[in-house]
Amino acid sequence: MSSLLKVDREMKTKAEHLVASFFPRKLLQLDNFLKEPILNVIDLKEIHSEIKFKVPDPILFNNSHDGVDMNTKKRKLEDGVTVESWQGGTKTLVMPEGMLKCNTKLVDLIERVKPEIRTLIEKCNTVKMWVQLLIPRIEDGNNFGVSIQEETVAELRTVESEAASYLDQISRYYMTRAKLVSKIVKYPHVEDYRRTISEIDEKEYISLKIIVSELRNQYVILHDMILKNIEKIKKPRNCNSEALY
Repeated sequence: MSSLLKVDREMKTKAEHLVASFFPRKLLQLDNFLKEPILNVIDLKEIHSEIKFKVPDPILFNNSHDGVDMNTKKRKLEDGVTVESWQGGTKTLVMPEGMLKCNTKLVDLIERVKPEIRTLIEKCNTVKMWVQLLIPRIEDGNNFGVSIQEETVAELRTVESEAASYLDQISRYYMTRAKLVSKIVKYPHVEDYRRTISEIDEKEYISLKIIVSELRNQYVILHDMILKNIEKIKKPRNCNSEALY
């Protein structure tokens, strides 16, 4: 029992410190982050990443009975691509330029944003547990303070869920981009795939800026909401409530 009380006291101290000190400090840090040059690129072409994959030589047709010379069909191109089928794209044996790199500018930005997302999730979880432990046993009447506690827990849970969705969004960006790069390798003559890469890079850059802005706003909202209702959160019921009659 004493160990439970100790954990309860430690969580109370930690949660109150988060709300009073950590949240306002973090929102200022994120506000400064939003003002950095990396999040204020005017011309989005600056964040484009060139796909260094050469367009292979075209397949030459002759008058053979099946419409393509068999030696041409199986020949190895100088840039490392073997033509397996003129209808199904090209099959890559060796990448002459080596690995097709990610957009390093966006990767650097993502690596800065992800820890901020995880931090918000962890801190919200701590404060949520603290408020839940303060909820008193179920009784009739005098439940206004309890409803404030429950609303606070619901808001913290919503923030956690939204932050987790930001991580999913980053994973989807990598997956979508990888599929498009694979299309470029298979169909190197199609320019639209290359343009689409630039489009999704621009979209991800804008999304990352919005995510940082939302993280800051969530710290502001939680800090304001909890401090305004701190007395009811700590003591949801008035033990010395006046009698009705």
